[in-house]
Amino acid sequence: MKAFFQELFRTGIYKRTQGRITRQVTFAAMAVALGVALWQLSQSMVAWAETGFRFAVPGVLLLLGWWIAYRIVNVPAFADFLVAVEAEMNKVSWPTRSELFRASVVVLFTIFALATLLAVYDFVWRVLFHNVIGIL
Repeated sequence: MKAFFQELFRTGIYKRTQGRITRQVTFAAMAVALGVALWQLSQSMVAWAETGFRFAVPGVLLLLGWWIAYRIVNVPAFADFLVAVEAEMNKVSWPTRSELFRASVVVLFTIFALATLLAVYDFVWRVLFHNVIGIL
């Protein structure tokens, strides 16, 4: 735990050239989530509107949270994980546009076929229970 708090006060970037995109996207996601949460906090602080702290407290917390998010993506263990994630993502063979379209059509057809099949089963069981057995 001591090493984590020491890491929060460093200013250097661990392995600066590796995993840059993954770190930036991770930081951006953390920053947006924190921004939305603190915006909601400022909206709920209606009673503090006259004191001027309605936006000051969330603003300070936002800056502090952004710094912590920036430092978290540079903690060596987490940064190594993000570097490994980016390396694995570079190995992925992405489908072409036509392959993606064909696969999407297959998935949509399968979903509609199964939905139709379940609707037929539902109808048959409803008729069976209602008319033949008289339960429902």
